Formats: sequence, C-alpha cells, structure tokens
Amino acid sequence: MLKLILGLKGSGKTKTLIEMVNDASRGSKGSVVCIEKGQKLIYDVKYTARLVEADAYNVDNPHSLYGFIAGIAASDHDLTDLFVDSALKIVGNDVDEFVNFVEATAALVEKVGFNCVMTSSIAIDEVPEALKKYL
Repeated sequence: MLKLILGLKGSGKTKTLIEMVNDASRGSKGSVVCIEKGQKLIYDVKYTARLVEADAYNVDNPHSLYGFIAGIAASDHDLTDLFVDSALKIVGNDVDEFVNFVEATAALVEKVGFNCVMTSSIAIDEVPEALKKYL
C-alpha cells in the first residue's frame, strides 16, 4: 500500500511521518527504511529504522528515486515499511513527473509487498486527480 501525506510547509507532515516511522520500527518484524532530503531527521527517527539521506547517493530526480527504492526492495527481502520525506523536493519539484513516479512506485509496492508512505509539500486543493487515491 502506498500512502501520501500532503500539505503546505508547516502543516505537520514530517512530524506525522516521524511518528509513523517510529511506530513501524517498534512493531515490524522486518526492516523499516526512511529516505530523507538533508539530515533533518537524524535525531528524531529511532535507531531501529534505517535512515538514508538521498543526496548522499545523488538521488535527485524521479527515475533515480524510483531506482533507489527498487534497489532497497530488491536487496532487503525483509522490508516491511519504507518512508520518504519530502519526496516531491527529492524529485525536483516537478508535479507531473511526481505523479508518474508515484504511480510507478505504487505498482512496485503492490508487486513486492511492503508499505510505503511519502510526504510532499502540495496544497490539498492543488493535488492532481491522479494522486487523490493515495491520500
């Protein structure tokens, strides 16, 4: 299942994501991974979740983020939960490309079988129709 947490800056998206990551890492019998833009979550995400900084791996567009997520899923058969903070920012703030990325990632999530939650700064009233099913 893929879920999006959307809203404008300051609406509590990252705080919600941190709570979800920490809850998942407490309850998971597998691996929990959180991908972030920058190193802002290092003190908030529990050590039991793997925190990965996208810029350290030159992940900066929709294709590289998709490949990065697919690589994590392929290499970790115990993956239960994957979180991405600031996904739209990581993919270069192109909403049309973001829609394609989300749809491709949702298909991967369904095929492989893990939970995926992403945050992105998009005003709720500006959410493209194709993304509404992931809210």
